[in-house]
Amino acid sequence: MKKLLALILVFCLLFSFAACGAKKDKVIRLATTTSVNDSGLLPYLLPVFEKETGYKVEVASAGTGIAIGYAKSGDADLLLVHSKKQEEAFIEEGYSSTERLSFMYNYFVIVGPEADPAKVADAATAADAFKAIAESKAGFASRGDNSGTHNKETGIWDSVEIDPTGEDWYTSVGSGMGDTLTKANELGVYTLTDKATFLSMKANLPNLKLLKEEADDMKNTYSLLGVNPEAEAFKGTDVKINTEGANALIEWLQGEEAAKLIEEYGKEAYGEQLFYLLKK
Repeated sequence: MKKLLALILVFCLLFSFAACGAKKDKVIRLATTTSVNDSGLLPYLLPVFEKETGYKVEVASAGTGIAIGYAKSGDADLLLVHSKKQEEAFIEEGYSSTERLSFMYNYFVIVGPEADPAKVADAATAADAFKAIAESKAGFASRGDNSGTHNKETGIWDSVEIDPTGEDWYTSVGSGMGDTLTKANELGVYTLTDKATFLSMKANLPNLKLLKEEADDMKNTYSLLGVNPEAEAFKGTDVKINTEGANALIEWLQGEEAAKLIEEYGKEAYGEQLFYLLKK
């Protein structure tokens, strides 16, 4: 009798471990930029994917630099980010299991006070607008968090050979897009944001108006990268990457069903499409 009970216990434990392993394999860890999450796009897309595949997607939303840090430490199975330079470095360092899979875009926009003291609305490009803001000392709120948006901003400042760091009119928030928009609204100053996040928060930003959009230097491209389980940094560690799950989500996000959903997102709530697919 005791032997029978022992055997039953062993089988139960084995079944339990197998079940836990299977459950873990159905979890996909996605590290992503705040814009696709704060805008509502991922909460709109992922339930469809989860229902169809049985996977559960755990989203870690942060600036691109932090998101890539999650992947480098083995705490993510794939990335959805928007900073080409950082993405290319991630690939060159051997952390990616895929090439840079760019599949959609939207636009960065400049928002600010309705009075528009720097005349940003009249600027031909984002670079011209930034130069006008600096010259007028009208006030600017920066994410300051090494995100894709922050890197885009610093690239624009570099293009006009202006370093605003330490200037009285320049505020570094050191946080995500939502917090930065809230701060810009409180101060009544300009900021750079992705259009989707601004529109999703617009009702709570009475002091900010969209002033500059769709200039040639404001395109915002999003890419997918799988995390390489064989990366040199992971050797000798207990890091485990769900490559099968990551590949399933990558394939789905680039597929026809996701494409149709992405093309429709925003039309009902905001009266316009918020994200656009790159032509293949």
